Amino acid sequence: MTERPDLTPAFASSPADGSVPALTPTPAAAPTRGATPTLGSTPAQTVGPYLHIGLLWPDGPEVVPDGTPGAIWIRGQIFDGAGALVPDALVETWQADPEGRFDHPDDPRGAHRSDVPGFRGFGRSATDAEGRYEIRTVKPGALPGADGETEAPHLNLSVFARGLLHRLVTRLYFPDEETANAADPVLGTIDPARRATLVASPASDGFQFDIHLQGTDETVFFAV
Repeated sequence: MTERPDLTPAFASSPADGSVPALTPTPAAAPTRGATPTLGSTPAQTVGPYLHIGLLWPDGPEVVPDGTPGAIWIRGQIFDGAGALVPDALVETWQADPEGRFDHPDDPRGAHRSDVPGFRGFGRSATDAEGRYEIRTVKPGALPGADGETEAPHLNLSVFARGLLHRLVTRLYFPDEETANAADPVLGTIDPARRATLVASPASDGFQFDIHLQGTDETVFFAV
């Protein structure tokens, strides 16, 4: 896996409901002097392959309800370094609303409940046997970034999968936002040859965004 650029996106933290679980086990209490310590089980080395069991809910992929005007589908497949599909991954999305606002206390403009009925800003989708995930949402607006710059409309994505000690964090930008993308302060830090890995492709009902965990087509991931 190539080196990941450092990035702390504005307001890109997970929702305040704590839906991303802590994966570090609580250490056992230290034994008293002279006592024979009790050895516990050795924790697993990866977060998979069954991390997502118990963490899904029926409308997890629905950032907005069915029938929402302007709703789009974000669909894609996840590939490992050998190009094989990953059937047991979990994708989470976190985004601003169409006005570029977050219903989150970390938004310095103040938490803002979206005018889009039922919009919650957060989605979660497990991949199927073909490595496919899907999220129904609305396109976010541009939002203020660090140093007064403006970030292009984008989604923040976290990927959990077998073989990963930690989640992988990336972004999805939109192909119809060329001017905004060209001025985006985050995309501007990425090697031009690799920026395309962060831009979705148009689809009939939204956008396609495939994620490559490793290899020559590896998606750019950020250290957050």
